Amino acid sequence: MLTIHAADEVRYVWDGTQEPIQDGAVAVEGVRVAEVGPLAEVRARFPDARVRRWPGVLGPARVHEGPLPDAPSPRERVHAVLKLGAVAVLEEYAGTPELRAAAGRNDVLVLSGPRPVSIGSTGRADLAVFDETGVCVATVCAGRLVHRRR
Repeated sequence: MLTIHAADEVRYVWDGTQEPIQDGAVAVEGVRVAEVGPLAEVRARFPDARVRRWPGVLGPARVHEGPLPDAPSPRERVHAVLKLGAVAVLEEYAGTPELRAAAGRNDVLVLSGPRPVSIGSTGRADLAVFDETGVCVATVCAGRLVHRRR
């Protein structure tokens, strides 16, 4: 099934090197990004797709570059990262077999070091939406909506 994630603004990267797409959208098919562009154009190309409209700015999901938040279980620690808009953690902070297993079950990437991220840079649909205060509204990890706040 194809899903279109739309927001007031879509950014390929968070660093400001590219112009954002106003009233933009990202079409996700399975675990991959199918298209990025203005919502009207993406909807025209995929008229039968489900559309999820998010308030704020949609862009690539982040890499969590510090210790995972404290929580009662490894699964909850990984979920806390997803709630922050990240779908990857650094291996130095996910050193236990339990944390790696929890990350794997949730499709969270464990990376050997930081890397730049952009929509589609990993070949996966890893997206995050942030509101005007910087709070994560939604996280899409490998094409699945894994967190939403509303």
